[in-house]
Amino acid sequence: MYQMSYAETLEDSAVDKRAQEREVFTLAIKQLEEARDAGPTSDEAAKALITIRQLWSFLIEDLGSDDNALPMDLRAELISIGIFCIKHADKIRSGETEDFDTLIQVNENIRDGLN
Repeated sequence: MYQMSYAETLEDSAVDKRAQEREVFTLAIKQLEEARDAGPTSDEAAKALITIRQLWSFLIEDLGSDDNALPMDLRAELISIGIFCIKHADKIRSGETEDFDTLIQVNENIRDGLN
């Protein structure tokens, strides 16, 4: 009978977590694309912008935790990206910009980096 070592279990957990994170980003990106197509004042836009704010708020909190195993410099860069995404979403919501493509591209880049 084969038993997985603790290290293998942790590695599998990290792989599963990255897969889940990729899926969440994929869903958020799909919402942003639908919002872009429907327009910045649409219900789709409101939903997508709330999703982005919630996603990045959660990630920023996790990245700021002492328990996060990522290197400190990477964590700082991701926190900066998250703050940018939240601020850009707020600009769309307030009517300052209609640029969903920037949010889509940034979040696609982060998702694709989770491979």
